[in-house]
Amino acid sequence: MEDPEIPEIIMKNINARLENFDHALIQATRRWHMPFARFALFLIYFWFGALKVFSESPANPLVNSLLERTLPWMSFSTFIVLFGVFEMVIGITFLIPRLERLGVFLLAVHLITTVMPLFVLPAVTWTAPFTPTLEGQYIIKNVLIIALAIGVISNVRSFKEAKMSQNG
Repeated sequence: MEDPEIPEIIMKNINARLENFDHALIQATRRWHMPFARFALFLIYFWFGALKVFSESPANPLVNSLLERTLPWMSFSTFIVLFGVFEMVIGITFLIPRLERLGVFLLAVHLITTVMPLFVLPAVTWTAPFTPTLEGQYIIKNVLIIALAIGVISNVRSFKEAKMSQNG
């Protein structure tokens, strides 16, 4: 006859191994989430900015359409290089410790401009209500960038916290 304790022992062993794995995984992600988040923001902004600087960005037609509507006096060739460099600078700020505040500020300015086509160019960004085009999806995915930037800035010590630790 089978010992009724064996399945329970096996289950406890499996459960203990799962708990150990869970703990190790969470500890590893706590160590790596900030460097990876910072690198991800750098990669996206620097890469997409470089594509604009070298006139290789698939977003250029959308940017040009928006530029014609908002800043018709500026040439596209000048604007796209400046915009690309701006994006590259945003990316670099996330790699350099203590520049996160500047990075988040520049990112906020950038996101305000990049969300504009949803409202200014609806024929390009929507096929129907709540049905974005590929360009619209490209813009809406910026919600992820906002969440990532919030995660980065939430790990920065506030000026008040820094002052309190110096004083006391």
